[in-house]
Amino acid sequence: MRPEERQLEVIEEKRRKEQYVVEEMIRLYCRKNHKGYDRKAGKMCPACWELTEYARLRSEKCPFMEDKTFCSNCRVHCYKPEMREKIRQVMRFSGPRMLLYHPVLAIWHVACSIKEKKKQKEERKL
Repeated sequence: MRPEERQLEVIEEKRRKEQYVVEEMIRLYCRKNHKGYDRKAGKMCPACWELTEYARLRSEKCPFMEDKTFCSNCRVHCYKPEMREKIRQVMRFSGPRMLLYHPVLAIWHVACSIKEKKKQKEERKL
């Protein structure tokens, strides 16, 4: 495999993982806050499904996937204001609870965030 192909594969894996984490956070939010959540099928209510699809689309079109860790650390915020507020609400609710429901993802997210903040701090010094 050529280095360019490997790099594209790494970016796509990163994109899939980010999409998975966001979907799990939205699913947790929906399960705990909306009556439209179907526990047996694991289906989200229509509003949360729409937010999940919107987040997935934004991730698919992200030109900065190679460099960024999470959307919150991105220099360009591509979400529409309405959707951005919805995702913020989901993140505020689900973030702390992820330690209980998805501890590995939560620890990974915290570690990546710390690493990204250090990187940004170093860039500002230069």
